[in-house]
Amino acid sequence: MSDALLRRPELLRSEALIGGRWEDSGARYDVLNPATGACLAEVAMHGADAATHAVDAASAALPSWSSLSAGERAAILRRWHDLILDNAEDLARLMTAEQGKPLAEARGEVAYAASFLAWFAEEARRVYGTVIPGNAPGRRLTVIRQPVGVVAAITPWNFPAAMITRKVAPALAVGCTVVLKPSELTPLSALALACLGAEAGVPAGVFNVVSGDAPAIGEVLTGDPRVRKFSFTGSTPVGKMLAAKCMATVKRVSLELGGNAPFIVFDDADIDAAVAGAIASKFRNSGQTCVCANRFLVQDGIYDRFAAALARKVGLLNAGDGLAGSADQGPLINAEAVAKVERHRVDAVERGARILAQGQVSGPSQGHFARAALLVDVAPESLLAREETFGPLAGLIRFDHEEEAIRLANDTPAGLAAYIFTADHGRATRVSEALEYGMVGLNTGLISTEVAPFGGVKESGFGREGSRFGIDDYVSMKLIAAEIAPA
Repeated sequence: MSDALLRRPELLRSEALIGGRWEDSGARYDVLNPATGACLAEVAMHGADAATHAVDAASAALPSWSSLSAGERAAILRRWHDLILDNAEDLARLMTAEQGKPLAEARGEVAYAASFLAWFAEEARRVYGTVIPGNAPGRRLTVIRQPVGVVAAITPWNFPAAMITRKVAPALAVGCTVVLKPSELTPLSALALACLGAEAGVPAGVFNVVSGDAPAIGEVLTGDPRVRKFSFTGSTPVGKMLAAKCMATVKRVSLELGGNAPFIVFDDADIDAAVAGAIASKFRNSGQTCVCANRFLVQDGIYDRFAAALARKVGLLNAGDGLAGSADQGPLINAEAVAKVERHRVDAVERGARILAQGQVSGPSQGHFARAALLVDVAPESLLAREETFGPLAGLIRFDHEEEAIRLANDTPAGLAAYIFTADHGRATRVSEALEYGMVGLNTGLISTEVAPFGGVKESGFGREGSRFGIDDYVSMKLIAAEIAPA
């Protein structure tokens, strides 16, 4: 990646950050631009030894970091927040280059990432305890909340900055130290954030970043007994495997896994609002979000009008290089992602669906681009409806009545996010409560914010990130039962 693309070239790092030192390795791997195929950087390929060294550093830094006052930790997080915003354009360019999302979306993610640092800087001061009335004369029962200890976090490539701060900010706020393994597809954003964190005054060893051999690093982070908390965002199969490994040392675990979000449009919905919500939910980040609409369930009476209105918008979407122009969408992350979208499209058509609209591709021919598309008359048993597509392919399924919509929506092991569009307040309440999902967007396609809890049910995971509840996974509750001597 050319230094000329960055105002501060020193933010382009290629080594691991361990114990406050940038550490190289004997091996390197290429980080590629998914829009052009160009090599952006050769990043140090670290493995088990570096991961263990990072846990050593985090363990050594834990006593001093946790002993700081909440206000002192909050001040450092706030400085980190400010530095991220001061360097937002460089961070956005790095993100677009390695992940592919359009520059406008990358700028939005940088601001979103910074918001978690600001929020949890404030929440650091509110990790309150409780005094319980004694169960006998002279008894004092006090409950305090303490940092759980060393935290290991593994984050995905689709939101390479926000998924980091959403985990790291609450951990640091309460006094934990962290070892982070970012996706090997998008390590540059993580390393740039770490660089700014050090500049903000995060002490050596408090935040460590190791990238490279995912299985080897994962074995250490799940197996080392000094790691007391493990947080993972990624696919459901990998999450299940990592959680099982964590049980050997009975770690605290939180998982944010795959989704299969239904987007339900009832006859009484505002079509314009529903279409705007569909575009925002389905096609943001080229459909590569765990909460993006995966199945569109549309009631008979509005089906054709909604399909026509959505088709007009989908036909205008243009996929291209996010750094080269004003593309609506970027590339998918790799060739496998493109192949999955195509597999879902072919399967749906073979089962009777038809393509109503397609967008355009103006990106380089060597990029991993997928044309935005809208399919109608999709069969509920299609791969498009049964699996998480993770791409810009929208499929419409027709339903007749409310109970059918609920049944179709819940017919999946996933339970992360769901969306409802209706003008009927009673229906909105009934359906929201009947849906087996951790989050419901009512007449909106955007639900993520630092002030609200994010997480799922069923096989989409457990634990919550963001909001005041996001602190809970990083603290342990301790009871102090005391005998108070009489005067």
